[in-house]
Amino acid sequence: MRISEIMTPDPELIDPTATVRDAAQRMKNEDIGALPVGENDRLIGMVTDRDITVRAVAEGSDPSSTTVRDVMSEKIYYCFEDDDVEDAAKCMADNQVRRLPILNRDKRLTGIVSLADLAQAGEECETIALEGVSEPSSEARREPALT
Repeated sequence: MRISEIMTPDPELIDPTATVRDAAQRMKNEDIGALPVGENDRLIGMVTDRDITVRAVAEGSDPSSTTVRDVMSEKIYYCFEDDDVEDAAKCMADNQVRRLPILNRDKRLTGIVSLADLAQAGEECETIALEGVSEPSSEARREPALT
């Protein structure tokens, strides 16, 4: 099965100059925990609810003036839309990420896959990803990838 068959298609990018408050409001309204960050039609990062909490709120930053660029995760793991679901599950497990952007071969964002999406593909894929994501990291990470 291809990842394009189970991904959530056509996610909207948030601009890196948007405020943290804007990002949090979108997450609340859309009931999601991460937003892809884009500039000039290219994926440049992800901002998660954890990024906002750890890098803005915990630091006492003003959510009305702190930008998404200030708190986003720049290191992005991804898969291509024509990759197998098992490849995406392994990528998520290996990199301990809960959400994975899906790109076309022109490196344009076409979707996002989450652990919940992998459940649709079958228990084996979900188990692979969940076990890797849940495994304690052997080293403390300062900048999480997608959470």
